[in-house]
Amino acid sequence: MNVFVLCTGRCGSTTFTRACSHITNYTAAHESRVHQLGMDRVNYPKSHIEADHYLAWFLGKLDKQYGDEARYVHLKRDSKAVAQSYVKKIDWIGSLAAAYKYGIMKNIPLSFEEVCRDQVETVNSNIQHFLKDKTHVMEFQLENAHEDWPRFWNWIGAEGNYEASLKEWEVRHNATDPLILRSLRRLGQRLIRAWRALLPK
Repeated sequence: MNVFVLCTGRCGSTTFTRACSHITNYTAAHESRVHQLGMDRVNYPKSHIEADHYLAWFLGKLDKQYGDEARYVHLKRDSKAVAQSYVKKIDWIGSLAAAYKYGIMKNIPLSFEEVCRDQVETVNSNIQHFLKDKTHVMEFQLENAHEDWPRFWNWIGAEGNYEASLKEWEVRHNATDPLILRSLRRLGQRLIRAWRALLPK
């Protein structure tokens, strides 16, 4: 049985994978097939847990490959907190938030936070629509991780070091140092301005 953790990003998927690493009857990975094309993008080994926020853009392929045979987790975090987290990253070259603002939304004249909120709402809506006909679905709220993790553990029949897995939720993974963040944002802003200046008018 495969387990897919679907989410917006910036909501604890790295921590979720670290917690899953203590499960012995499943393998677990985070964004492990992001460099694959076609159906290879969703070709995961059996008895595997995959947390990948990009899967929200490959739901058709995921449905074709696994349908109702897999278990699906909708990992969620307070939408405003997710948007604010993306605001801090939006000018990083290659970030999903930057792609959404400058590519999908064609750089419409809205604030970064407004665009990020729309992105979060869109992704969550896509996931909810995908899951509406699925039998094995669990909603996991980051703010309630210590209550939801035991439910998840039992739901998939996990084996392994439960206490070690629970402790992972006390560690903040994938956080960004504020000083480094400010420097990277300034650099990202300059690079994007330079890139946009080269685009045909």
